[in-house]
Amino acid sequence: MKKLNTIYKLSRVELQTLFYSPVAWLILIVFTVQAAIAFTGVFGEYVRTQSMGYRPWNVTVGTFAGFRGLFTLVQGYLYMYIPLLTMGLMSREYSSGSIKLLYSSPLTNAQVILGKYLSMMLYGLVMLLILALFGLFGILAIDRVDIPVILSGLLGIYLLICAYAAIGLFMSSLTSYQVVAAIGTFAVLAALNLVKTMWQDVEFVRDITYWLAISGRSGEMIEGLICSEDVLYFVIVIALFISLSIIRLQAKRQKARPGVTFGKYLLVIVASLSLGYLTSRPAWMAFHDVTRTKARTLTPNSQDIIRRAEGGMTITTFVNILDVPDNWILPHSVNHDLSRFKQYRRFKPEIRMKYYYYYDHVPTNTWIEKNYPGLSDRERVIKMCASWRLDSNLFHRPEEVREIIDLAPEGKRFVRLLERENGKKTFLRIFDDPYRHPDESEISAAFKRLVMDLPLVGFLKGHGERDCVREGDKDYNRFARDKPFRYSLINNGFDFEEVTLDAPVPGNVRILVIADMKKPLTAAEKIHLDEYIARGGNLLIAGEPRRQEIMNPLVEPFGVTFLPGRIVKESEHFQADFIIATPTKEAGKFSYIFNTMITRGQVATMPGCVGLSCTGEKGFTVVPLFTSDTTGGWNEVETTDFVDDTARLNPGAGEVERSYPTMLALSRQVGEKTQKIIIFGDADCISNGEISISRKNVPAANYSLVTGSFYWLSDEEVPINITRPAPPDRKVHVGPKSMYWWNIFWIGFVPALFLSCLLFIWIRRRGR
Repeated sequence: MKKLNTIYKLSRVELQTLFYSPVAWLILIVFTVQAAIAFTGVFGEYVRTQSMGYRPWNVTVGTFAGFRGLFTLVQGYLYMYIPLLTMGLMSREYSSGSIKLLYSSPLTNAQVILGKYLSMMLYGLVMLLILALFGLFGILAIDRVDIPVILSGLLGIYLLICAYAAIGLFMSSLTSYQVVAAIGTFAVLAALNLVKTMWQDVEFVRDITYWLAISGRSGEMIEGLICSEDVLYFVIVIALFISLSIIRLQAKRQKARPGVTFGKYLLVIVASLSLGYLTSRPAWMAFHDVTRTKARTLTPNSQDIIRRAEGGMTITTFVNILDVPDNWILPHSVNHDLSRFKQYRRFKPEIRMKYYYYYDHVPTNTWIEKNYPGLSDRERVIKMCASWRLDSNLFHRPEEVREIIDLAPEGKRFVRLLERENGKKTFLRIFDDPYRHPDESEISAAFKRLVMDLPLVGFLKGHGERDCVREGDKDYNRFARDKPFRYSLINNGFDFEEVTLDAPVPGNVRILVIADMKKPLTAAEKIHLDEYIARGGNLLIAGEPRRQEIMNPLVEPFGVTFLPGRIVKESEHFQADFIIATPTKEAGKFSYIFNTMITRGQVATMPGCVGLSCTGEKGFTVVPLFTSDTTGGWNEVETTDFVDDTARLNPGAGEVERSYPTMLALSRQVGEKTQKIIIFGDADCISNGEISISRKNVPAANYSLVTGSFYWLSDEEVPINITRPAPPDRKVHVGPKSMYWWNIFWIGFVPALFLSCLLFIWIRRRGR
């Protein structure tokens, strides 16, 4: 207790010295101004947004975390302040000669260093108090504020201040020149920010250097995730540099031999790095997501899947250097790639990540042919490795990888193989879209393949239906099995096969797709289809104009009719039979996917669409999911040429101007299961051509028709639902006028308060 009291007295003396100088006050003033500008900028944006009639979103995280949040910006400023505070902690003692008084006192080396360091911790609390004032304002001004996120961010900032202070203290103990100490601290902080990019080609070394990096360490806490790895990192770094400072002071005080001192330095550094390496292993990590919506961890559905995956698991990433450069995960970027699975490894630390590098010809990669013409694949690899400073022997030959696995069905592209120790395997792919890599939905769907049997979708063929294998514009290859397409069934947990009705529908088929039949079923085929329906099998049926005579016998048992003709609507930019269908209110309640379309203002495009009619007399519960426009549209039964002819409403021909259902969902109880049926009035809306096309000023999201429909038809098994509750903090209690005065308070009054303290102390000192 006496030793602690001595440390406290030393820190108090240091603080008095610090606050009697203008440096400490000037730093507080500049820090407050910068923090105030950052805070009022982002919070003022929410005030303006709300005053314009828009509803803010996730205000707490946006104000204090996020890309422009207060704490995010402040952590980028701290490196400018701490070296200026710490540069004189020991250097001043050396240069003034007062160090001799410390040497002759009964104070131990540890007490001297800890006393100096405690003064910096207390000064850091003052800086933290300034940020806490902004946090308190946020608590009062934000409706249903997420307080734990603010507290977690303050913890991250304070730990960062303490780490910087420990580094600055050590650098100050090395020299009697304060400027040199400050520059040295800047240099060490720069090195700790850059070290994560060094020696990343060496597996063991890259783990150490990646852990040692200080950049972004407080980022997770600012975002609301407290992870043991980050907390222990700060503790270890603080202990490391304080220990180095004590060893340095001891060496100068006792005039120890350089070899002995170096040995102590080395021992402390090795011990710290070893502890750091151990605490960064997934098996040793613990974490707590403090956000109200648990936005910083896996959703409950994904967590449940991971819990089922008992035993070991290996994820092997196959990287083909002759693939598109955007797909490369080279040795120097492995740690960045590992972060994509960090949330999964928190729940299942026994996941092993392996990387296999090879080269093989990719026929679809025109980039290689263009940039390296006339060369063999091996010659291309050598040239590419030279430009990337890689050893070409790192990449296995084509015949070597073929002995391990056949990647031809995957197009020899970048792919990951997920394999459980029980032998179950599946692929996880990248996609041809701006995001490239799979997100939680696709990753969890791949994991789910390994732990349970997922729905099998059967595509009926034999009557001119849309084909799930062919790649024509009218066919269904893209949403069924296109591997580079994020929303295809195969990437979202479904398997599929082609089905004929020459025999009963296989018992493992849970969803049967019948799209745009051009020939009617035979009597025997009808019996097999009826058997499938009678056992409660789920269906997706898509009709087309001029197919009513063939398709109506399929849907009439459900009380549904494909109406005559087709829906049309006069348009300045599109053909009259191009229908833009909107989701109904019932669709928003029916599926979270369709509700997302409503929230985003998205629509479904249906070129050539038949209106649907349902009597509701067959025992099914019917929900209209999409409808045509309420005005200006009708069922055209006369016009068939919409290029050279003009469609005109003719009530005498039975044409009626109104809104028509274009997509229906039907359900009923069959035994112990609920039978589910989706009926489209258009088969083109989910075809290869229509699902990929983009039209100006038409916010189409036809892929959502696929994911929304099959999510319901699969009894909500896949795609994986990764939605989270909407953050409730969507309102601020400050208006534009009051925000004007708050800007003056934060940017003007608070810094002026510190400035007045500085002037008061300066005048008193001059008076004395």
